[in-house]
Amino acid sequence: MYDRVLLPTDGSEAAEAAAEHAYSHADRYDAELHVLHVVPENESTSIVGRGNERLDTLEARGHDAVTPLVEDATTRDLSVTSAIEVGTPYRKILAYADDHDIDLIVMSTHGRSGVGRVVMGSVTERVIRVGELPVVAVQRS
Repeated sequence: MYDRVLLPTDGSEAAEAAAEHAYSHADRYDAELHVLHVVPENESTSIVGRGNERLDTLEARGHDAVTPLVEDATTRDLSVTSAIEVGTPYRKILAYADDHDIDLIVMSTHGRSGVGRVVMGSVTERVIRVGELPVVAVQRS
């Protein structure tokens, strides 16, 4: 049913909770797992004159977010690939999914509601609304 599962991560505990679901789906369907971290473009250029330094720091955080998930997937004998991209998170997630023929996206939601959701926005909500793929949205309890 699913050949490729995408697990976007921001390195949060909520993303770690979503990882368990992604591992389960990848294992059940013998699917390749893709772990993706997107460095938000607006954060990478927020310090004028220090953009490259700032970007390097944010990419290092991305590696810190991706590496434990890749290692965990590997110990579970899952086929896993990882990537770090820069851009608007929901757009990069959807573009990555399209470029890699992803069948299922498993991602966390922080469970914000009301003003918090409106102000912060929701990457997961945008992926669900704009994309055409099945999305498993996992809320950390």
